Amino acid sequence: MINRRLFSAGLLAAPFANPAVAQTWQPSGPIKMVVAYPAGGPTDVIARIVAADIAGPLGQQVVVENVSGGAGSIGTRAVAKAKPDGLTITFGNNQTHGNNMFMLKEPGYDAVKDFAPLAGAGAFEHVFVVRNDLPAKTIQEVIALAKAKPGELNYGSTGIGSGSHLSTELFMARTGIKMTHVPYRGAAPLVQDLMGGRIDISNSTLPSVLAQIKAGQIRAVAIGSAKRNPKLPDVATLEEQGVTGANASSWAAFFAPAATPQPVLDRLSGEIMKSLNKPEVVEKIDKLGFTVEPRDPAQFRPYQVQEIATWVKIAQDAGIQPGE
Repeated sequence: MINRRLFSAGLLAAPFANPAVAQTWQPSGPIKMVVAYPAGGPTDVIARIVAADIAGPLGQQVVVENVSGGAGSIGTRAVAKAKPDGLTITFGNNQTHGNNMFMLKEPGYDAVKDFAPLAGAGAFEHVFVVRNDLPAKTIQEVIALAKAKPGELNYGSTGIGSGSHLSTELFMARTGIKMTHVPYRGAAPLVQDLMGGRIDISNSTLPSVLAQIKAGQIRAVAIGSAKRNPKLPDVATLEEQGVTGANASSWAAFFAPAATPQPVLDRLSGEIMKSLNKPEVVEKIDKLGFTVEPRDPAQFRPYQVQEIATWVKIAQDAGIQPGE
């Protein structure tokens, strides 16, 4: 049974403190920004862009540390238990700070109660990609292959409960097909195996596969959004190819431990929000295929809670059971 324990009253973000008070906090040493995935994936790259940009205003280095494993729960749990002094924060996503709550039996933290949001960054679109020698150039051809040999096609994801996992399960539920799940620690190793032909297909975030698609190393067969993406204008959407109700995107956001003092949260949030609104930062991130849509903590917390509720229902409807 999917766990619904985190839905309780009082989940709205605390209001901002006086901005003048927030400016009095200065970090006493380098800030560690934990990314719960291996280096090289889209979450890691975006974290490094923002970390480099906020280091100057904060007057300290902001060092990205990759702590992968456990579907993103290992690094995220470490931040939940870190000293709440503003020197340890994390760049997470809908897996680490959402789906793990109902997809893992014991994630070791509460994605809502144990964290204070600093800023919502935006969202990843999803794209179905296949190995180059798979005899399928459209999503309907993938569906036909899967129906001809149920369970024989392998699909990769960035871990149990990730957007790539749940969105593919949703896709299978909508199309009546069965493929075998192969979870990875992150996007980088998944893409390597897809290029190497060791897995057949993945419903990946666009930033994690855009360069490989353009280089001809893998093939895109469908975009999982309402309209075509201008970076891949020739790739038809799922709906254009006759698949409805299977669109999905994956959000990302910055967090600190929940007990971090409000003036510290406000200072960190303020600098991250400023960074996400700079044209030069947006341009760098946009090139990856990530849609920047900054949300301050008061805007992001209800969005996060609603997203969790939405995907709990999707997982239940698809019959997905929690993993270890």
